[in-house]
Amino acid sequence: MKKTYGFLASGLIASLMISNIAMAQYIWLNEKGIKQYSDTPPPKSVPRDKILKSPFGSTRPTTSTANQNATESATDNPKIEKPVTTASKNEDFNKRKLAREEADKKSAAQKQESADKTKNCERAKSYKQSLDEGILIMSRDKNGERTPLDEAQRTKEMADVKKVLADCR
Repeated sequence: MKKTYGFLASGLIASLMISNIAMAQYIWLNEKGIKQYSDTPPPKSVPRDKILKSPFGSTRPTTSTANQNATESATDNPKIEKPVTTASKNEDFNKRKLAREEADKKSAAQKQESADKTKNCERAKSYKQSLDEGILIMSRDKNGERTPLDEAQRTKEMADVKKVLADCR
């Protein structure tokens, strides 16, 4: 029995030593915002505010505690940016893609509207010319029969055409 207790005691001591070694890690954010884990200190080029954990107890709060503390004191804890992930890059790409598609649709709609307006202006100019020349213009009444425009109808049509042409300029 004494042998098993000695074996257990040595195993317990070894596991405690290994756990202390495993806890002695440095965690910091690199220039791209990605967490780096190491058992050696980060390079001198890494600013102190980017070091999240060191084995000697000088730790920085994580982003969740930093956000809580930011409400208490905005100047004490500078905000740590979230690391850029593939999902966030994909989300940004999809947002830009949707914005580009909406801009393209809006541009196409404006071009179509401009083409329609140009076509309507050309028709109005042609109709005004016909009214000015006194050409016989026929219209349909309620029964569907063709009747020529009388002078009152011609005057009304001329006023309507002038309103349309005023928008064309």
